[in-house]
Amino acid sequence: QVQLVESGGGLVQAGGSLRLSCVASRSIFTTMGWYRQAPGKERELVARISSGGHGTNYANSVKGRFSISRDNAKNTVYLQMNSLKPEDTAVYYCKAEADGWSYADSWGQGTQVTVSA
Repeated sequence: QVQLVESGGGLVQAGGSLRLSCVASRSIFTTMGWYRQAPGKERELVARISSGGHGTNYANSVKGRFSISRDNAKNTVYLQMNSLKPEDTAVYYCKAEADGWSYADSWGQGTQVTVSA
C-alpha cells in the first residue's frame, strides 16, 4: 500500500501563492494528481502528471495559474498555485493511481487551502 501526506496549505489573500507538497511512503511509478473538494461540492481534478513527469493536464479553471511537478527521487509531487482566487478555496488531496499489482488508487488526508477576498 501507499501512504500519502500532503502539506503546504493555509490561508492566503487573493492574488497570492501557495506550494503544496505530497510525500509518498514508497516509490510511485504511476500517474499522480491533485484534486480538490469545496464545501457542498464533489471532488474534482485539479492537475495530473505522468510517471516520468513529462505529461501533464489541468482543469480549465486553473490553467495558466497552477503548475504540477514531481521529484521521483524524493517520492514527492508538488502543486504550485499562483494568482489564487477565493473560488480556489477547498481541501486539496493528492492521489497516486494504481499500478495494477502492488498498490490500489491511494489518497492523502488532504490539506486545507483558504483564499480570502
